[in-house]
Amino acid sequence: MRIGVPKEIKIKENRVACTPGGVRMLIQQGHTVLVQEGAGAGAGFADALYREVGATLMPTAADAWGADLVLKVKEPQPAEYGFLRPDLVLFTYLHLAAERELTQRLLAARTTGIAYETVEVGRRRPLLEPMSEIAGRMSAIIGAYYLSKAEGGKGVLLGGVPGVLPGNVLVLGGGTSGVNAGRMAAGLGAAVTILEVDLERMRFLDITLEHAAHTLYSNEQNLLERLAAVDLLIGAVLVPGAVAPKLIRRDMLRMMKPGSVFVDIAIDQGGCAETSRPTTHDDPVYVQDDVIHYCVTNMPGAYARTATQALTNATMPYAVKLASLGAERALELLPDLRRGLNTYRGAVVYPAVAEAHGLPCGANPFETAP
Repeated sequence: MRIGVPKEIKIKENRVACTPGGVRMLIQQGHTVLVQEGAGAGAGFADALYREVGATLMPTAADAWGADLVLKVKEPQPAEYGFLRPDLVLFTYLHLAAERELTQRLLAARTTGIAYETVEVGRRRPLLEPMSEIAGRMSAIIGAYYLSKAEGGKGVLLGGVPGVLPGNVLVLGGGTSGVNAGRMAAGLGAAVTILEVDLERMRFLDITLEHAAHTLYSNEQNLLERLAAVDLLIGAVLVPGAVAPKLIRRDMLRMMKPGSVFVDIAIDQGGCAETSRPTTHDDPVYVQDDVIHYCVTNMPGAYARTATQALTNATMPYAVKLASLGAERALELLPDLRRGLNTYRGAVVYPAVAEAHGLPCGANPFETAP
């Protein structure tokens, strides 16, 4: 099979969908890999490294997109919509619940869209987890930076110093990104509270974090009681494949003190606050009701080399199956990959995406596979 790896064009998106090591693995399986020139440069992988492992370097995006299977990191951007076509299998992060136009374009093109973020094994999202880990850890670092008075924050050092109490961090959600946010914030010396609704998950957090962070049952009353004392609020809620719930209303945000920071990791799925709107690495923050908002939709792109390596580690087993078996046979045989299917032959086949856009949801034709 011909596999394409185009250069990412989202603003400051320096990740690439496949390392040279991943390309070598695909080529060893007998496939042809078309890598767009410069695709790996932002992550520190020069064209020469891809050439050494047997990749075919392609001068244009159209060349890489012309493959049978395209591996990407981020959802197609408007300039890439013209590359969508019926015989294309696209394997990438899609986040379609927050992307109505892209959903419509995929349907019109009848492209087979398999989303990293909805591939599921048990209750785990193995292709989302590595980026959630990075975004979670980043959120504490980013929040600490913007709390600086020089950046418009309230001038609170999260770790405090002897004789001065540490800053207060509140994390909404105790999933992969939430636990990593809590662990990193606690490592900085902050006083950390994680709001979570799953009691078993809270027991897990209590054990694994060894009381470096405290858990609190997530309901509106508990949230309201904490907001006035929060220096850094981190939104780490996830409803797989669906629009993020708006847990923070504007009137609730006004309870936070001026110069507080809100990092919305859930912005890929629409954000978890009424005041959230997507930002970029070029212009990452804005101030709403005296609270600094950081809502970058591709946070891990800032640490492109680490993120590329982590992503390839997770996606490559599935990419090999898609290429070696063909998409339809792979979807038949692999239930976890099957759950990643979002669009197929002009229909939305993932219920949460259909619900988000008020579209009919077609049956996933591979669900009845043995």
